[in-house]
Amino acid sequence: MPGVVALDPVFERLPAMWREIAGDGSAGAELSAIEGFCRESISIFARHLPAVKINSAYFERYRGLGIYVYHRLVVMARSMGMIVIGDVKRGDVGHTADQYAAAHVARVSDEKTDAGQPDAITINGYFGWDGVKPFSRAALAAGRGVFVLVRTSNESAATVQDVVTQDGRKVHEVVAGLVSNWAAEPDAMGASGYSSIGAVVATRNAADAARLRESMPKSIFLVPGYGAQGGTADDLRPYFKSDGGGAIIAAGRSVIFAHENPAYSERFRGDWKACVDAACRDFKSDIQRVWPGASRG
Repeated sequence: MPGVVALDPVFERLPAMWREIAGDGSAGAELSAIEGFCRESISIFARHLPAVKINSAYFERYRGLGIYVYHRLVVMARSMGMIVIGDVKRGDVGHTADQYAAAHVARVSDEKTDAGQPDAITINGYFGWDGVKPFSRAALAAGRGVFVLVRTSNESAATVQDVVTQDGRKVHEVVAGLVSNWAAEPDAMGASGYSSIGAVVATRNAADAARLRESMPKSIFLVPGYGAQGGTADDLRPYFKSDGGGAIIAAGRSVIFAHENPAYSERFRGDWKACVDAACRDFKSDIQRVWPGASRG
C-alpha cells in the first residue's frame, strides 16, 4: 500500500491529555509530550502503512534535545519494520552539502547511532548536481535514498516552479529533466527498476502530473498535499504508473490531528488514538480506491 503519514507534531494541537501532561509548559515538558504522542502514533501507523515521514523541523525547534528525540523516533519506527523518510529538505553545495549529508543520510560507523538515520531524506534540487551529488553519493554508500524537490504543494509554488522558460517548459519540468538524468545513472539503479533518486511532486494540475510521471520513469514520487492541504485521492491517479508503482502518497494533519475532526471525535468520544486509527484506515482505503496496484494485491 503506497501510503505514508507525515509526522509534523505541533504541541498546541496535541490531544488535551498530552498538553496536560506537559504541566509547567517548559520546552522540555513540551518535547516529552510530543515524543509520547509520536511514539503512540507510530505504533498505530505501523498497523496500516509501510512508512512514516518525520519532519525534523518540528524537533529542531527544541534544539539539541529535540534532534535527539527525532533520531529516537527514527530508531523506533525502523525497529517496527517501517520505512522512514526524514523530511529535512536540506540543500547546499561543496563541503557544506557534504556535512548535511553526513548528518542526515550517511552511514554512521557506530551501529546504534546509524539506526537513527532514516532510509531516505528530502533535499532541495535547485542547486543543481553540485547540491544533489553529495547527498546522493552518501545515500548510495549507505543503501539509502533521496527525494529531490521538483514541484511542491505550497500555494505560492507556482510563482517560481511553474514559470515558463524560453523552450516552453515550466521551471519544474526543467528540474524534472535533470532529476531524470541523475536517477538513470547505473550506480543509482536498484533491482526493482527504480533509482535511489526519487522526486517530491505535488502539483494539482493533472496534465503537469502526467508529464512529470512520464519524464521521470525511474524515480519514485513522494506526493504530499493530500487531506489538510486540499488534495484528494482522485488527484493522485496521474502519479502512478499503470502497474501501480512509482508513487508514495503522504497524508499528514488529516491523520495525526484527527481528534480535531468532529467526524472522528464525536464517533469515538474524544479517544484520540481511535481517531488516528480510523483516519489512518480511511486514508488507506481512499488511496486504494484509486491505486492501480490494488487489483494486483
